[in-house]
Amino acid sequence: MMTQQDHSLLAPYSPNPSMASWMITGVTLTFVIFWLLSEPLHQNPLYHSFADQRSMFGVPHALNVLSNVVFCLAGIWGCTVIAKRTVKFAGISVIYMFFFAGIFFTGLGSAYYHWSPDNSTLMWDRLPMSVGFMAFSAVIVSERCKESLGYKLFPWLLFIGVLSVVYWIWQNDLRPYYVVQFGSMLVLPLIIWRFSGPGTCWLWLTVALYALAKLLELFDHQVLQMTEGVISGHTLKHLAAAAGAFMMVVKINTHVAKRQ
Repeated sequence: MMTQQDHSLLAPYSPNPSMASWMITGVTLTFVIFWLLSEPLHQNPLYHSFADQRSMFGVPHALNVLSNVVFCLAGIWGCTVIAKRTVKFAGISVIYMFFFAGIFFTGLGSAYYHWSPDNSTLMWDRLPMSVGFMAFSAVIVSERCKESLGYKLFPWLLFIGVLSVVYWIWQNDLRPYYVVQFGSMLVLPLIIWRFSGPGTCWLWLTVALYALAKLLELFDHQVLQMTEGVISGHTLKHLAAAAGAFMMVVKINTHVAKRQ
């Protein structure tokens, strides 16, 4: 059985955490330079025009709203597993709690947004999503590189993630938010690939499902046409992204079971 000293979900295996620091710094500088040299990116009003506009049981845009329940389920399951498997709020479990809480509130925020899609409701979708992204980033750094480095970065990553959404609402400029979302999704696969550690297959499944979710989002209307009006790309996006969160729960259960 795990002891109180064995609270971390896994011990980092990387012998050279400074390389990870350079990788993170390099990607961050690349996106900062892009931000400084590019024009502001405004939210396209057409973004809110999703393919599936059907209402069911009095729920507008029903499938896009109701499909968010899978995020809530993944978040609840993840928080429950962390609470049972580790010393509460000790070490990396704090970061995992933020990750799964972000997933849960993404489900609520996304459902609220899809009920009445506009910029003001989209904020409540993106805020918890940014928390989830940044917590996931801190988890990867803690587990694959150096535990203390992940702990030190975590509050700053959270601050940057929330600030990126606040800046978008304030200035109608998506560049910082894109840095948070796409920057983390570029550097994290590099860290997973470069630094060894348990649970690699589950991490790759999480990354692959997120990439699939972005493709489904991009081809929202085409997927609805391909399925002859049964289901849209955006609805499937919710299911694919939530499946990635479920993979993280499986990863935790698999690793902890091996250590007990």
